[in-house]
Amino acid sequence: MTTDPAPVPSVPVGALDALRALHRDGGLDRHFDRVPALLAALDRTDLARAARLLARADPARARAHHPGLPAVTVALTGGGTLDALRTALLAELARHGFLPEVRLTGFGSYVHELGDPGSSLHTEPADVTVCVLDHATVFDEVPVPFTAEDVADALRRKLTLWRGLATRFADRSSGTLVLNTLPLPRNQQAQLLDLPSRARLGAAWRTANAELLGFGQDLGRVVVLDVDPLLGGPVELADARFDAYAGARFSDAFLAAYARELGHLVRAVTGRTKKVLAVDLDETLWGGVLGDDGVEGIEVAHGRRGEAFHRVQGVVKQLQSQGVLLAAVSKNDRDTVVAALRDHPDLRVREEDFVRILAGWQPKAESLRALAGGLNLGGDSVVFADDNVRECAAVGAELPETTVIPLDGDPALHVTRLLADGWFTTTEVTSEDRVRTRRYREESARADFLSAAGSAEEFLDGLGVTVRLAPAAPAEIPRLSQLTLRTNQFNLTTRRLSAEEVRAGAAGPGTAVLGLTAGDRFGSNGLVGAVFLRAEEKVLHIENMLLSCRVFARGIEQACLAALLDRAAGAGFAEVRGAYRPTAKNAKVAGLYAHYGFEELGPEEPGFRTDGSDTGGPDTAGSGTGGPGADVPGPVGPSGGTAAGTVFVHRLERRPEVPGHLTLDAAEDLLPAPGTPALTT
Repeated sequence: MTTDPAPVPSVPVGALDALRALHRDGGLDRHFDRVPALLAALDRTDLARAARLLARADPARARAHHPGLPAVTVALTGGGTLDALRTALLAELARHGFLPEVRLTGFGSYVHELGDPGSSLHTEPADVTVCVLDHATVFDEVPVPFTAEDVADALRRKLTLWRGLATRFADRSSGTLVLNTLPLPRNQQAQLLDLPSRARLGAAWRTANAELLGFGQDLGRVVVLDVDPLLGGPVELADARFDAYAGARFSDAFLAAYARELGHLVRAVTGRTKKVLAVDLDETLWGGVLGDDGVEGIEVAHGRRGEAFHRVQGVVKQLQSQGVLLAAVSKNDRDTVVAALRDHPDLRVREEDFVRILAGWQPKAESLRALAGGLNLGGDSVVFADDNVRECAAVGAELPETTVIPLDGDPALHVTRLLADGWFTTTEVTSEDRVRTRRYREESARADFLSAAGSAEEFLDGLGVTVRLAPAAPAEIPRLSQLTLRTNQFNLTTRRLSAEEVRAGAAGPGTAVLGLTAGDRFGSNGLVGAVFLRAEEKVLHIENMLLSCRVFARGIEQACLAALLDRAAGAGFAEVRGAYRPTAKNAKVAGLYAHYGFEELGPEEPGFRTDGSDTGGPDTAGSGTGGPGADVPGPVGPSGGTAAGTVFVHRLERRPEVPGHLTLDAAEDLLPAPGTPALTT
């Protein structure tokens, strides 16, 4: 079904009024492509009002109208009333660009829903299942009167129950299960009159929460949200009347904050984490105007405002240390900017912390386009922060795919605004993330080397590319999962896999997961690719193959396929098969299999497992160059959605060779043995 061609009516200037007009025009499901930008312009009060409008949208109709939008399904269960959470979560997910469906289970039914294989959570699985835990599930089993030791006993019983439910659910489900820590209401603590009893209760409660947080480390596909920080602002944990009369254990304000955190989490587990933080400098990273005040005159660390900016620098440095690419986008003289970053004694961020410094007098939207293009990323991977409301408005108008954070006003509020939406929240920070800036700076040196080379052949011959292809080591599993979540351009089937799924594929039997590490004269590129294999009698299936955009056009994919095909022939396989499933961003590899001697076999069989999403994730989003099939478009579905896939087969006769300009080190045990069929994940 295509979007109704009827014209969209003119709408008032206000974003909330615009949403109401779209709703009156025939339903927000029909106009859902316009919803995220309008929601982004709302404050929290108006967002709550908009959420009630979104609750009336029909998810099925919205998906039919907009098949190219990333869809996500979330199931909510718990011990109390969660209607307010469902409503708030619809708005949060839509604000982040998702087309959401949020389902509610019956009141207080979480034990049945998680534990019974016949429940709706198992028969109608969601991408993310949220089980909201609350204090009442504990205190309902505490006698009256009670002691701190009674509560501790109840907590131990509940932890045993919750761990069992989480373990069984994670074993049966391919989605992510979200639990939360338990806030301790003051009304419960205050019923113990002596201070030592209150201390023992607090210790037992905190111990239980620590064990809950450990579930996220111990159990695959389980995430535990720490909700205590949500109570740091003016948020009441519960409304006593709604708690008593309606079973609403948490206040609407608390559930709205919970929904906000869930929005960040869903974006992370679906691979939509942002990658670049582009910051203005004057009145953003430091106080004053560098061109007027000079390097010595800007406010960096001392005085009332200087301390506020010093904190901003610390937060930016903290994000950069965990894989966020930091860029400066400033209307300033570049030499003066570099001098400040190199020479000011009190700055917490230095020139080497920035992957790019774009200082000049061109429009900032132009600088941001150049930034994304130079990093081979899409504009949707970039978050831009600036204190100037006019600059923010101009960037928002010209680059709607780029996230804009206005930092106007008091610099003491900059940190809160930078962190409010968790744009860089990820499922795990890997060793590759911690050196990402260095990798990209090395890539800049490669680009300079390429520009100085006389030809592409001369560039490759002088680059000294080395490639290591080997079974995935245990320490590489998180990074390989991350690659499946974030890689879009060179991703043949766009299968998004959790760390547990990658680990299962690596363990076999009949399957293998290969990691691809690359380097050259400028340094290591790190773990940049993956191959997922499955043996079925005499057929070796390439379940997926993906490669980071940082190493495109260097012959790495040819070397990898040459090694796989040679090993398959030597191991006794009769043929190698692989599928290409087109998305809005992987057209560059549409012709890859044909380029290397594979024949088209036909459409893939029904039931091929993929989430079908095109996340625009940060590792390889945007445009890139090079690679076989780069100019051969695939049959991308309507509005950029995922179309049906095609299967290719290689009979192992005329096989490609490893390119002469690179050195390949391929491990001996690359393939699962023929004749050991394995179930697909």
